[in-house]
Amino acid sequence: MHLVERKNKTGFSVMDSDDINRFKPIEGITIPDGMAYMLADIDTGKQTLNVTPNEALPTILQQNRSPLTLEEGIALITHYPELLGKNNGFSLLASRCGDRRVTALWISGGRPKLGWCWAGNPHTWLGSASCGGRRGLPAGNSL
Repeated sequence: MHLVERKNKTGFSVMDSDDINRFKPIEGITIPDGMAYMLADIDTGKQTLNVTPNEALPTILQQNRSPLTLEEGIALITHYPELLGKNNGFSLLASRCGDRRVTALWISGGRPKLGWCWAGNPHTWLGSASCGGRRGLPAGNSL
């Protein structure tokens, strides 16, 4: 998060690295092999503002979309910090650690923040991010 910068303010996390490392992709999420991949058709969840993460996940899946992982959300705002706005953060439903928490990104004190919320709590300022798919690099390509 310290590499994320929005409006000249550096990102931060309230989670320590051991806690962050506990969050892994949920069942049904396939991450392409290789060093890098692309996300297609990204949505930061404006239609799921004030919808609990527990309620948003089935809706996202029914739309043939995939929720974003913790790493994907951080990568997204590292490259496109303007996607994270005041009163418009987003949950990262594809990463869980076995408890009722869902990681999320939002603005706090004008700075990008990585934290967590309870999966059963709605927030007027927090949606659930998703993508239309993940695409790996063709074999033989490197960055």
